[in-house]
Amino acid sequence: MTINQSGWRPEMGGSDEATQATFTGNRALMLEEPLLFEIGSTRTTGVDFDDAPEAPSRLGGMERKDPIGLPGLSEPEAVRHYTRLSRQNYAIDLGLFPLGSCTMKHNPRLNERMARLPGFADVHPLQPVDTVQGALEVIHQLAHWLVTLTGMDSVAMSPKAGAHGELCGILAIRAALEAKGEGHRKVILVPESAHGTNPATAAFAGFKVEDIPATAEGRVDLEALKARLGPDVAGVMITNPNTCGLFERDMRAISDAVHGVGGYVYCDGANFNAIVGRVRPGDLGIDAMHINLHKTFSTPHGGGGPGSGPVVFSAALTPFAPLPFVEKQGDRFALIEEETAGEHHAGSFGRMVAFHGQMGMFTRALSYILSHGADGLKQVSEDAVLNANYVLRSLEDVLDAPFGGSGPCMHEALFSDEGLAEGFTTLDVAKGLIDEGYHPMTMYFPLVVHGAMLIEPTETESKAALDQFIGALRSVAERAKAGDQALKGAPHFAPRRRLDETQAARKPVLRWKAPQPAAQAAE
Repeated sequence: MTINQSGWRPEMGGSDEATQATFTGNRALMLEEPLLFEIGSTRTTGVDFDDAPEAPSRLGGMERKDPIGLPGLSEPEAVRHYTRLSRQNYAIDLGLFPLGSCTMKHNPRLNERMARLPGFADVHPLQPVDTVQGALEVIHQLAHWLVTLTGMDSVAMSPKAGAHGELCGILAIRAALEAKGEGHRKVILVPESAHGTNPATAAFAGFKVEDIPATAEGRVDLEALKARLGPDVAGVMITNPNTCGLFERDMRAISDAVHGVGGYVYCDGANFNAIVGRVRPGDLGIDAMHINLHKTFSTPHGGGGPGSGPVVFSAALTPFAPLPFVEKQGDRFALIEEETAGEHHAGSFGRMVAFHGQMGMFTRALSYILSHGADGLKQVSEDAVLNANYVLRSLEDVLDAPFGGSGPCMHEALFSDEGLAEGFTTLDVAKGLIDEGYHPMTMYFPLVVHGAMLIEPTETESKAALDQFIGALRSVAERAKAGDQALKGAPHFAPRRRLDETQAARKPVLRWKAPQPAAQAAE
């Protein structure tokens, strides 16, 4: 991207120097923001230091010989730079996040306050156990809630995220099969409606992945699943509620069929927000399921972490669960490691991480659970389902809802690009939504729906907020159906216009380089 000091960019038009000099690129109170290197000079610093006294080097010849190359900024320049960047970022504190299968729900400030309490915020994993009894009690109490809410037998708290939790469950299944002398079972069945990480996890763990088709109504084809079961099948990885936003009505029958041939059932619990307090996965025959604390229990999500994906296990898989785990022994809490596991956990497949999990996420999740209580958590799932169905039924007359006739959806509403004007795509709808002030919905996922638009409002949005969003999306959808060419150039009001996404993906510019001085013309 070419930006000169006035903020002029090539796509703004106008190539003469006068145009470039007067066009700042600012939009009302949104000032054009150059890069740090374009603001400050690498030859200056925002702080004055006295010359350092000479001292013998202890770096063994590893001293830096070239300038560090960082721009020198004053304090106001640095503060304004990052404040302006933050204003260009969409956040849950600014508006509804319609991303499907991501549960971008509100993170109450109470949770943050609890996570910042001394003893939680500054706890260290290598502290003596006697000095962290409170932290271990938090982990133990959260584990109790997770086991109770899912109707399972035990839980591994250490996995760091959903996909990490999937790997944990699959490794436990592999260990259980090997313990029975059935290591020859190498096939994991994955329905088309499952999350994309499911087959990737199974393949990473050394299994062969085979697809199971969906029915016309978007659910697992039970008969196709039964037809494929056999002595080579280790288990099934299923997402329930599935990625089409539908509850798998045949879940118990699926579990019974898989167990009948000696396999195990792994459930992707990323969509647990839709059924918490209403359905216990353990009652459906699930053997392992990860729970995204950063989805169901409101801990922060995105930005590369920190995530948390505890895995609950059935009685059949509990002996193979990973270490460490917290155990209450009398009036104190102990951390069970390899050297203290003893015979009662001798079958564990090992460790997932070096330490015990994400303490900050545990504290936030337990705060959320305790502030809601059992009845409040049940209402959360009911409100999430109500909101999603309100979105679905409010838009199905203007956007194609491929599974709108399959009964009520769960926590997310799914639409397709069917019926848009020729040449218009889901991408045009999403870019148009930016001009309306909203982050786009999840696009082109799940893959079983062409031009998919997946919307998950969560329980935290009021009817007024939903009505405003529905009105905005309806307006964009009607323009796309009418062939409004202005949508092809959207967004028009964002800090940046639409990228060439192919070039951005194939030739990304990830590192700033100082501009080279223009070559002097030969005399």
